[in-house]
Amino acid sequence: MHIIDLKRLKSNVRLCPKRYGSSFLNLTFVMIFLERVGFKGEWLLHLGTMYSYFKALHIIFIVTWFSGLFYIVRLFIYNTEANDKSETEKNILQQQFNPMIKKLWLGITWPSAILTLILGPTVLYIYGSIDTWMWIKLGFVIGLYLYHFSLQRIYSDQQKGIFRFTSTQLRIWNEVATVFLVAIVMLVSVKSNMSFVWGLIGLILFVILLMSAIKIYKALREGK
Repeated sequence: MHIIDLKRLKSNVRLCPKRYGSSFLNLTFVMIFLERVGFKGEWLLHLGTMYSYFKALHIIFIVTWFSGLFYIVRLFIYNTEANDKSETEKNILQQQFNPMIKKLWLGITWPSAILTLILGPTVLYIYGSIDTWMWIKLGFVIGLYLYHFSLQRIYSDQQKGIFRFTSTQLRIWNEVATVFLVAIVMLVSVKSNMSFVWGLIGLILFVILLMSAIKIYKALREGK
């Protein structure tokens, strides 16, 4: 006799429809078949719960990763602008900024990026399918990791006292993470309901708005 927790199976079908398939009856037959051939299919019953936990952790570490990406560039900017101060003030400021940058980058941003990279494929595997919108999202995620590595180079340079970029250039570069955040969140929220053309137009308009805001801020700052 095969005892199957039907309530749990129904819940898991709802949470992971791509993994289980839309037919509850088919899933039941699969479970019975696996048991008859000696395969311990109990792990299927836990996939729905696992999916929820892994997805929650994935979102948490995405949030902490983005927080690190946003704040680290602000610290790069402050560290760069310290070069315009007197030698004494510059040394005092950079002695404060460099440890802050190191702790944020190595203690929060890098671990969050690594855990996101581990949890993302895990959630995707449990979900069981890659739709068109997901492929586009993965493209943005790859771009985000390339952006992360570009910040790693800036981090390494500044720790050595090398400043290749001006504060204005860093302010512009800081907004790249914002573009990735908007694109990824919109894709995850709207999914296949979003028109690719209109989505692209919206993203371009958003970038233009960001660049305009940076120019206005620079003009106001220089006017003081």
